[in-house]
Amino acid sequence: MANALPPHVWFCVSAIFHYLGPAFAVLLFAQVGVLGMAWLRIASAALIFAPLTRPWTVFARADRPTRLLLLAFGACLAVMNCAFYLALDRLPISLVAAIEFVGTIGVALVGLRSRRNVAALAIAVAGTLLLIDIKWSSDPVGLLWAFLNGALFVGYIVLGHRIAQTGIGIAGLGTAMAIAFIVVLPIGFGEALPAFSAPALLVAAIGVGICSSVIPYICDQLAMARLPRASFALMLSLLPLTATLIGVIVLRQVPSLTDCLGIALVVAGVAIHKPAPE
Repeated sequence: MANALPPHVWFCVSAIFHYLGPAFAVLLFAQVGVLGMAWLRIASAALIFAPLTRPWTVFARADRPTRLLLLAFGACLAVMNCAFYLALDRLPISLVAAIEFVGTIGVALVGLRSRRNVAALAIAVAGTLLLIDIKWSSDPVGLLWAFLNGALFVGYIVLGHRIAQTGIGIAGLGTAMAIAFIVVLPIGFGEALPAFSAPALLVAAIGVGICSSVIPYICDQLAMARLPRASFALMLSLLPLTATLIGVIVLRQVPSLTDCLGIALVVAGVAIHKPAPE
C-alpha cells in the first residue's frame, strides 16, 4: 500500500494531521497541562511504535553513525514537541506554523545562495512579521518557544530525510520515538498524572498522540523516501495554510485580513524557494 499510492498522497494526509492533533491538544491543556500533554503525545506514540518496530533491536543492530543519527532525531523530536506545545499555549496556531517554515527557507539560503532564495526568505519573513504584529512586546516568551520549535523543525526535516535514506524508515522512526520518550520522561510526567485517573481524558490524550505523532510522522517517512528534497520542500508550503484552516475550525482562531496576508506571504515564500542540493 505504501508504494501503491503516490508519495504526494502521504504528504497530504500528513499535512492534515500535522496540526489537527496539536489543535485537539490545545483543548486538553487545561486538564493535563502543556508539558503533560507533550509527554502523553510522545509516550502514546512510543508505545504504539514499540511492538511494531522493536526499537531495541533496531538500535542494537545499527552501526555507530546510524545510532548517533537516531539519538539526534529522538532528542530533536522530544524538545521540538515540548517547544511546539509551549508556543501553542500562548500564540495562534497559524503564527506558530508560519515561524516553523521561515527556518526551512533560511537553511536553503545557506546551502544554495541565489536571488530566488533571498527573495523567498524576504517574502516569508515579511509575512511572519505581519502575523507577529505586536506580539514582540506582548508575549516574547511565546515567540521564543515558537522560534525554538521552528529551528528544531528544520532539524526534523534534515534528520528525517537522512533516516528515510538509510532504508530503516518506519523502524528508525519508532526507535527515535522511543529515545524521545526517554528524553521527555522526567519533563512532563508530573503534569500528565491527572490523565491516569480519568479514563476519558487518557483516551483523548492517546488519540492526540496518534493524530500528532503516529499518522503524520509515518506519512512523512513514506513521502520523504520517494520524494526529492526539492519536491518535499515545495509541498511544505501547504502546511501554514492547513494550520490556519484547522485553527479556524477546531480552535475558532479566525485570522484578520492582515493575518491572511501574512499567511499568504509565508506560503508564497515557501513555495518559490529552492532547497539545497541533496
